[in-house]
Amino acid sequence: MNDGRTSINIAQEHIGNGKTSLGIELGSSRIKSVLIGADHMPLAVGFHDWENRFENGVWTYGLDDVWNGVRGSFKNLSDNVAEKYGVKLTTAASAGVSAMMHGYLPFDRSGELLVPFRTWRNTTTEAAAARLTDAFRFNIPQRWSIAHLYQAILGGEEHVERLEFFTTLAGYVHWKLTGERVLGIGDASGMFPVDPETGGYNGRMIETFSDLIADKNYAWRLREALPAIVPAGVEAGKLTEEGALLLDPTGAFGAGVPFCPPEGDAGTGMVATNSIAPRTGNVSAGTSIFAMTVLERDLSAVYPEIDIVATPCGDPVAMVHCNNCTTDLDAWVRLTDDLLKTFGCEVPKSALYDKLYEAALRGEPDCGGVVSVNYFSGEPVTGFTRGNPLLVRTPEARFDAANVMRSLLYSCMATLKIGMDILLKKEGVALEKMLAHGGLFTSPVTAQRFMAAALGVPVALMESAGEGGAWGIALLAAFSVRADKSESLAEFLNGRVFAGLTGSCLDPVAGDIEGFGAYMEKYKAGLAIEETAVSLDF
Repeated sequence: MNDGRTSINIAQEHIGNGKTSLGIELGSSRIKSVLIGADHMPLAVGFHDWENRFENGVWTYGLDDVWNGVRGSFKNLSDNVAEKYGVKLTTAASAGVSAMMHGYLPFDRSGELLVPFRTWRNTTTEAAAARLTDAFRFNIPQRWSIAHLYQAILGGEEHVERLEFFTTLAGYVHWKLTGERVLGIGDASGMFPVDPETGGYNGRMIETFSDLIADKNYAWRLREALPAIVPAGVEAGKLTEEGALLLDPTGAFGAGVPFCPPEGDAGTGMVATNSIAPRTGNVSAGTSIFAMTVLERDLSAVYPEIDIVATPCGDPVAMVHCNNCTTDLDAWVRLTDDLLKTFGCEVPKSALYDKLYEAALRGEPDCGGVVSVNYFSGEPVTGFTRGNPLLVRTPEARFDAANVMRSLLYSCMATLKIGMDILLKKEGVALEKMLAHGGLFTSPVTAQRFMAAALGVPVALMESAGEGGAWGIALLAAFSVRADKSESLAEFLNGRVFAGLTGSCLDPVAGDIEGFGAYMEKYKAGLAIEETAVSLDF
């Protein structure tokens, strides 16, 4: 563990004396907790699997699911610590919470949730997003919190009258643990546009929104209803007695631990891959897939395919976010597993993925006439409000495991490529390499190689990025209690975290680039079939 940098005895001393940092990230399918040591490398991890539900036309998670998951993940971490080091986890030097960005959690004055949590996956705010984009002259995607609020206003939803504040999932969990209604600027930038110059919400757009809803005469004002923004590196509250029991009902983990500002999974992914400087970028691929590219200059136009958000330091970032990535791929792997079991074959899940990924490398560069559209839910980048996964092939296609698997993996990246082509080709954004992380890249080489072909730039996987955003928020927690407060986040990451760390980097293969390009022509044509598929009532 930790590449030999931390002995068992030192780890025991650091855990016992609270010289560690704790990060908890609520992802779309897993809640993960990571405890890091003084060298900023992971000491132990904990997991809890969960899934969103589609209820009454809304993708959601129940708040009971949130807390059962947070507690389950933390207990799994604590058990891991006890098993590995023989000590009990009772405190930490710092902690932080991260979660899926965007979405809508509105609360009234008494702190009661007004409507079920509306996650980033919902594509029900098309009218609101379009009107706000036009009014702000700034792209407001459907999943952003302000789009959800404005859609509720346009729809005359009665709960808006009783609104006091609204927040993201990370902001909600942080509030309940610390009592503070705050966000880091990265997560805040997915609620409402921010101003990199001031580090706050964009004042001009706040006024524009207020004018749009002036005739409603609501008791609340937008600026007060949004969470306050706290800069990275600054304490954003301490774990309260009530919060400690929410995290650990046994009472073993005590109150008083300082928390960093809560962040979104995009920001923690940037930290975990050390891609917060201009000309760097990272791609996170799991249930959804998104790429973050730190900008050196403003884009020349407003693009519906591209969000402008912020790094945890507040620098502008072009974000291409796609709702669909591995869900359809995982379904096909489960089907393969079912087929094997009918013949009495039991194959470990990780081995099955590895073998199928290896098969994809044997597929034809253009997938040989097999095309997959992986839309389980709507996909705003290509204009879909609903999804229906498809696998299409021509009569002459070589229909085998290699081409099918290659097509399924290409499909995970295809919509992302549409948005990234705007950045890299139309806008000429410079990108030296892309750092990759997330479940899609768990099996070695294959997805990394295909992503390099899709983007036309080298793609790197760092050994340290395996713990993902949970490690990223743990690093932000450690940064918030650093001894030298003049040290920037970039200096902290470069000098104290990533110095000496290694990884693998793959350059694009010319044949793969050409093959992916040919596949994309068929993929784009296949979206006409997808339009028909989502219109059918099976």
